[in-house]
Parts: sequence; C-alpha cells; structure tokens
Amino acid sequence: MLTTLNTAYSDTSAADLAWTLGREPLPALATLDIELAGAKMQLRLLGASHQVLLEEESGSCSETVACMPGSSTPLPLGVAKRVGDWEYEFAARVEHLTEGQFAGRAQELLALVADHPNGLAGVFPGSPHAFTAMLAHRHEGQVHWRTWHAYPQDGQLVATRSRVGVRVPAAAMA
Repeated sequence: MLTTLNTAYSDTSAADLAWTLGREPLPALATLDIELAGAKMQLRLLGASHQVLLEEESGSCSETVACMPGSSTPLPLGVAKRVGDWEYEFAARVEHLTEGQFAGRAQELLALVADHPNGLAGVFPGSPHAFTAMLAHRHEGQVHWRTWHAYPQDGQLVATRSRVGVRVPAAAMA
C-alpha cells in the first residue's frame, strides 16, 4: 500500500534515527494490519519514521526506529537480543547515493512495496523521493521485515532488516 503522508519530516536525517524495543504504540500516520501464519503484525508509519508491532501466541514484540525526543542513542548497526521466548535480530545500514542513484533506488523500492500485500510505504510532501517504506514476510517459522527511510536532501537511504523467531533450545539442534 502506498500513501501520501500529510505531515512534514520529524526526522530530518539518518543521524536523527534511534532504535528501541518494547515501546508502546506511538501515534501513526498510516498503518497496515497483516497476518502471517498466526502472527499478527501492524506496520506503522510515524511522522518520525516507523514502528512494528508483532503479536503471536508465544509473545509480543515492538520495534521502533524513529527520531525520539530525549534519545541520544544512535541507530545501531546490529542488535541480537532475547525477547521472551524469541530471538530478535536487527541490522541497519546507511547508503550514500548520488541524486540520480537516489531517484532510481526510490522508484525501485516504492514499486516493490506499493502493491505488495505485506507492504506499506508513505511519501512525504515536497519530494517524491522522501519516503518511509516497510515490507514483511514469514520464512521458516520466523517473521522478517525490512524498512527503508529516505533522506533525498542528504543522498542517504537507511535500510533496516529485522527477524524474530522462537528460540530453539540447543538440545533440539543436537
């Protein structure tokens, strides 16, 4: 689903982004509720970026990547944590693109997400290349999602990927 977000940027550069787990739902500009083989997810576009809410029989998880007042923790390159019975992994990278590369990458990502049943993208007013996009899927019992946060004024595209799955005891793998 592709939507135009009726707001201005709250996070104005990649350096403004921070990551947190377990945050309560924040006000959203657009949401998409999906179900992936028993996992209920809500993809949420915020004025300050994104939030994912995941709920399954074995627990729940909330990931927020956004400009959060009072947070001085930068976006981590990678995180691996145990969340209840789940293993959670997060990775982020910042791509630096020329204006032409940025336009092409923006078009490619928006086309990928716009018509996907598990995709949500929001374009901010003022630039067709200023957007936040999210895409979720389930693979081998784990829930995965990817996000992209575009900052065309700086030529920066922040890409994240997350994975949540039930922890497999070491004895079961032997």
